[in-house]
Amino acid sequence: MEASSSGISLRNGALAYTLPFSPFIIPLLPFAGRKMALIVQKFGGTSVGSVERIQVVADRVLATKAAGHDVVVVLSAMSGETDRLLGLARAISQQPTPRELDALLSTGEQVTIALLAMALAARGQAALSLTAAQVPIETDATHTKARIERIDGERIRTALQEGKVVIVAGFQGITAQGDITTLGRGGSDTTAVALAAALQADECAIYTDVDGIYTTDPRVEAKARRLDRITYEEMLEMASLGAKVLQTRSVEFAMNYHVPVRVLSSFVDGPGTLVTSEENSMEAPRVSGIAFSRNEAKITVVGVPDRPGIAHAILGPISAANINVDVILQNVSEQGKTDFTFTVERNDFDRALQILRDLAPILGGAEVRGDKGIVKVSVVGVGMRSHAGIAASMFETLARENINIQMISTSEIKISVVIEEKYLELAVRSLHEAFGLAQGET
Repeated sequence: MEASSSGISLRNGALAYTLPFSPFIIPLLPFAGRKMALIVQKFGGTSVGSVERIQVVADRVLATKAAGHDVVVVLSAMSGETDRLLGLARAISQQPTPRELDALLSTGEQVTIALLAMALAARGQAALSLTAAQVPIETDATHTKARIERIDGERIRTALQEGKVVIVAGFQGITAQGDITTLGRGGSDTTAVALAAALQADECAIYTDVDGIYTTDPRVEAKARRLDRITYEEMLEMASLGAKVLQTRSVEFAMNYHVPVRVLSSFVDGPGTLVTSEENSMEAPRVSGIAFSRNEAKITVVGVPDRPGIAHAILGPISAANINVDVILQNVSEQGKTDFTFTVERNDFDRALQILRDLAPILGGAEVRGDKGIVKVSVVGVGMRSHAGIAASMFETLARENINIQMISTSEIKISVVIEEKYLELAVRSLHEAFGLAQGET
């Protein structure tokens, strides 16, 4: 049967909720027909980018609530709002005070949580919007990149017991001294997973503008396939290597606290991709995906003395400047001299280059060279642990396409190479085909 107006119905044998303000039929996955669960739902900026889209989010939330589940919602600011606020700050000062910048940027989420609470109230569903300070979500005092230290879930639990939907502002926190902080780009993902862990939720559903995790970026490889599930480790590697679907710290939270995370689309129906532990997975394929990052730059210190402590002498000042270093390569010593190469994010490149050029005379280095024309391409898969020859297959594929490898980095479940930027799409497509990741292949 199907409902002709707003309400619960059956479609293809499964419970669904017909939206009063939208033509969508939303399957209540994965909890339809099961006992009441606590579900944390996070909606990103594109999902709440207009009043009309917030209305659709309200219907999705109401569908889950109508199925008998408790719901905590985490929202980002409207799409483009954080950039708009950053623009305002930089119109005042090119280097705004981090504390005040956080106070400004946190306002975006307060708009969306209030609007969603109003939308739910208009549908007859009691809702409570909470900023991070009202929860509270306590963080350290590192403004613009704060880390969550403690969440007090008592107020949320009380509201849930009263039958309310609780809506929490993502991306933000509060210090022990009462200062507002933000968690960095993508921080609403971290808020959602951290809340799911603190509340011992049954699942954390991340709604975004894609319908799951793919074997690679479909904009680069049209044959990319959506994965039904992926392990925390694989997702952590994919996120750290450039996949933008989930923030790296959110995956770390999920892995550390065993929170099942499902990535879903806000705009189309579907089961999405479940991010879970390896032991819950079926026999893992040897490679699950091809990740890449354009946000790469390379720095080489040429002709430094090959002596103990030289790596620390080079990288210590870089670390002190809060610049993350990724792939590192030190050449074989010749006549007591060596070249030391490493990669950083492109937005840190100019600062890192200047630090080392200032240090070069002290280090005894002849020259400091920089290169922004590089990218990193990686093959990722937990199945690599038990399959030999992955590296050989990767290198053979790239060689066949005349793509030169500049640097190599490996771990148990990934192999990364640094190559020229102009070869990025060719490398991704070739590797995707070589490891049988296309749609219809297993």
